[in-house]
Amino acid sequence: MPIDFELARHTMVEQQVRPWEVLDPRVLSVLATLKREDFVPPRHRRLAFTDIALPLEHGEVMMKPVVEGRLLQALELSPEDEVLEIGTGSGFLTACLAQLARDVLSIDIHADFVERARGRLAATGLSNVRIETADALSFASERRFDAVAVTGAVTTLPTGFLAWLKPGGRLFVVRGHAPAQEAVLLRQNGGILAAPESLFETDIPYLRGAAPAERFAL
Repeated sequence: MPIDFELARHTMVEQQVRPWEVLDPRVLSVLATLKREDFVPPRHRRLAFTDIALPLEHGEVMMKPVVEGRLLQALELSPEDEVLEIGTGSGFLTACLAQLARDVLSIDIHADFVERARGRLAATGLSNVRIETADALSFASERRFDAVAVTGAVTTLPTGFLAWLKPGGRLFVVRGHAPAQEAVLLRQNGGILAAPESLFETDIPYLRGAAPAERFAL
């Protein structure tokens, strides 16, 4: 039986995302209009709007819609903002960021993700996105951003990540030890880092090189 994607998208927003305290009208509008099904791996297209993390290659996942909604809301993006995304993945969140902000730079360590996401973003007509292949733990940029979205978990936040923020900038990241990781928002206020704001618990794959060190028992 064919899926009514428009109805499924509406249901996702109203029965999953909004009840998870995502109330920003701009965020809800993006999630209600952007075709998530076009970013989902074809084998999982029928699951595009379910409340699960969808598997991608390389052990990565496409985050749950509710997590995507909370991330977008937490960053408080304005149409003038410049955004750095760490972990392009499917490209769906990249497209959401691009609709909410002025300019988006997204990086991913997996070249096939980058190539595929470029094609998907081009199909949307969005022209304010650049996607590059890079390792977040060694990525160097003199640019500073109003917001940074880290879509893979870290055991502890690398200090270099904070250097990407402009004064007043916001950084979303998931940190800690699986399966009880903590999503937090950090703010750069006049050169002073405010105390992290705890948002919710989740469990997502780690950025490569940012997982806890393995412990060997004798």
